[in-house]
Amino acid sequence: MKSGQPLAVVTGGAGFIGSHMVDLLVERGFRVHVIDNLVGGRAANLAQHKSNPGVVLDERDVRALAPDDKLFADAQFVFHFAGIGDIVPSIEQPAEYMSANVQGTVHVLEAARHAGVRKVVYAASSSCYGLAAVPTREDHPIAPQYPYALSKHLGEMAVFHWHKVYRLPANSIRIFNAYGTRSRTSGAYGAVFGVFLRQKLAGKPFTVVGDGTQKRDFLYVTDVAAGFLAAAETDKVGEAWNLGAGNPQSVNRLVELLGGEVVRLPKRPGEPECTWADTGKITRELHWKPAVSFEEGVRRIVADINYWRDAPLWDPQSIAAATKTWFQYLGSK
Repeated sequence: MKSGQPLAVVTGGAGFIGSHMVDLLVERGFRVHVIDNLVGGRAANLAQHKSNPGVVLDERDVRALAPDDKLFADAQFVFHFAGIGDIVPSIEQPAEYMSANVQGTVHVLEAARHAGVRKVVYAASSSCYGLAAVPTREDHPIAPQYPYALSKHLGEMAVFHWHKVYRLPANSIRIFNAYGTRSRTSGAYGAVFGVFLRQKLAGKPFTVVGDGTQKRDFLYVTDVAAGFLAAAETDKVGEAWNLGAGNPQSVNRLVELLGGEVVRLPKRPGEPECTWADTGKITRELHWKPAVSFEEGVRRIVADINYWRDAPLWDPQSIAAATKTWFQYLGSK
């Protein structure tokens, strides 16, 4: 290991976005301390760094971090991705989501504060905006529709509170629809890519919600990591930025690129027709812009499709069962 290499901490660093963050940091000459309880993450996502003594994996829940945790000592940057996702489980287990995503964030903030880090960058969610007007700017009203969205927004509020009260240098990135290699392959019904890729491997029809014209602001994961690094390296603090491609794509377009038959599912309450990040602020202030087109991103994923071979195989019946709670609590009152 080279002496004088800067150190970064990545919580959730064995997960989807976190592992790509580790890749980018190593490429930029950082040593990286990864904290991940491996509930949602996979050690295999860090396999390429197994022989690198500068990458250390600590298998802990962030809620177990002490304020003087040694993994944070001398760290320049902290990238906080650790937490739990998905809509339906958050409706069923709201207390666990508040604990992991809010209290977990507080533990990370305290460790970062006591270590005197140069910058914390928090992984927030565009779900904080709810059923938003598009394109959505950072000053859009906050209106979370379910406990996951609320927990991520409360985590962001804690980040800015620590910045205000303790002068902890911190920024927040509100991620829209990240996709790419190593995205989650298990868990409750959620991300469209994981569902579709497993169906494609099995030769089953794609389960499309509604007519498929709904659009999502898909952003390839390496572009997400680049946005986080820009938010760490800037002199700006106490800022929130939207992170999306600014070019929404329909579910029908994804089906067209993947190729396959379709079966239709009922539309779900609380889901927007379109997510669309206004990325003007991050482009102006951090000089960031996406580098990977949607078509190229899908090509990269399909080239690595075997990653999803062990993912759950969903069909209309199992999806209906998994989303029963969704309709129960988010449906029309």
